[in-house]
Amino acid sequence: MPAPIEVSIKPIENEGELFQALAIREIVFIEEQSVPESFERDADDTTAFHVLAMEGKHAVGTGRLVPLPEAPAGESGAWGRIGRMAVLQAARKGGVGSKLLLALEAEAQKRKLRGILLHAQLSAMEFYKRHDYQPHGAVFDEAGMPHLEMKKRL
Repeated sequence: MPAPIEVSIKPIENEGELFQALAIREIVFIEEQSVPESFERDADDTTAFHVLAMEGKHAVGTGRLVPLPEAPAGESGAWGRIGRMAVLQAARKGGVGSKLLLALEAEAQKRKLRGILLHAQLSAMEFYKRHDYQPHGAVFDEAGMPHLEMKKRL
C-alpha cells in the first residue's frame, strides 16, 4: 500500500483557488474520464462549499458540498450532497480522497445537516463503503458511467 501523502485540506476562499479546483476536475473528469464539460460544470459551483487538498503549495485534490433543497425520500431534516471529488493521478492511493471526504463531512456537521447523499461511480463504491456510506437504489448512468446513489446519516 502506498505511503500516505502529506496534504492539508483547506476551504476555497477566492476565485483563484476555485480555478485550481476546476482545473483538477477538468484533468480528472473531462480529460481522463471523458465527462462532457457541459455536465461537469454546473450552477452549483458558484454556491457550493469547496475544498482543496494541498501538497505543499500544489493543489492535488478537490471536492464540494451542496445543500439539498429537500431531504431524500424516507429521510427528514436538512441534507447535503458531496460531489466532484477528484484527486490527481499522482496523489491517488495516498489517503487524499479520505481526507477530502472527512473535511466535507465535518463541514456538513458544522452546518447541522442530518445526512449526506452522493452519486458514486461504481469503481469508487468500496471507497465510500469504507466511510460508512450505504448504497441506495439501482445503478444508473451519469455522464456515461455507471453510478450508484449512496447515503450516510450524520
